Amino acid sequence: MSDTNTIVTVTGASGFVGSWIVCQLLEKGYRVRGTVRGAPDAEKYAFLRDLDGADEGLELVQGELLTAGSYDEAMEGADYCIHTASPYALDVDDPKTDLVDPAVQGTKNVLEAAKKGGVRRVVLTSSMAAITDEPGGDEVLTEEVWNEKSSLGRNPYYYSKTMAERAAWDFAEDCETFDLVVINPFLIVGPSLTPSLNTSNEIFVNLLDGEFPGIIRLTWGMVDVRDVARAHILAMENDGASGRHLCVHHSIDMRELVELLHELGYGDDYSLPGLNLANPIGDFAVKLFSYFESAGTGSYLRTHVGRVPRFDDSKIRAELGLEYLPLQETIGDTLADLKHHGHLPG
Repeated sequence: MSDTNTIVTVTGASGFVGSWIVCQLLEKGYRVRGTVRGAPDAEKYAFLRDLDGADEGLELVQGELLTAGSYDEAMEGADYCIHTASPYALDVDDPKTDLVDPAVQGTKNVLEAAKKGGVRRVVLTSSMAAITDEPGGDEVLTEEVWNEKSSLGRNPYYYSKTMAERAAWDFAEDCETFDLVVINPFLIVGPSLTPSLNTSNEIFVNLLDGEFPGIIRLTWGMVDVRDVARAHILAMENDGASGRHLCVHHSIDMRELVELLHELGYGDDYSLPGLNLANPIGDFAVKLFSYFESAGTGSYLRTHVGRVPRFDDSKIRAELGLEYLPLQETIGDTLADLKHHGHLPG
């Protein structure tokens, strides 16, 4: 158990990752201030107020990424800040307005409030998107690698995460009141504490609903949301933690994932892809048709189809002692959760 007088501010407390961080912090006995965009007493945040330990340990405070000073109340007197709040979408109307500005300026506003509030460590949720937007080839991804290719026109979500993390490091370099530790997860999947469909988990829904014309050469690095939450807390608690931390358990391609879904009993009653497009001809066809997709999805397909990420996550395991849940358990729990929330029939 933690010191019950220790206050941890979690931005984006109602989000997929943020809500699990809040849950695990409360389980450990921390006092938690969670920031939410709407009125803290709104019904949509009831699931946070219903968490074990929330009656005594959770306070919800309103905060808006683009409003300077809106996080001051949440940071006042806090010992730590875990900053998860950031937009996540491949397709938006205006990449700068909808993705980059909230991610970058929001990070600056949060860090400024943390500085004023006396926070001594900030743990930032970044992403593999800040490491690369085109995994594969001979390159082994580590914490030393930075995404140098994304832009407003190419994988703008990846660009927003890269620019936000760079802004955070620039801010921390001149800040003497807190230190910064960063978690860089790959694709985060797993059961959700919220009833809404998470963008990452939507991959499973699309596979089962027949959205994919066939099995294509897409490979994902996956990590359980519960492991990602634990990684943030370990980074907060470990005095020796520093720098970036690549957070990813396994890579799995679409063929392997479809086979696993069949093994888990999700074959007969769903529309899993069967046509084999996992070959160079299929790669060419997918990239050709990507130009008829929305800009964000098209850019993603052109930079990811046919490429297999290679990574070294030894730092997070050695420095933070993170151990991962088995991938099959993660996917099984995710599918059961999707059914529970009504995102899958049956």
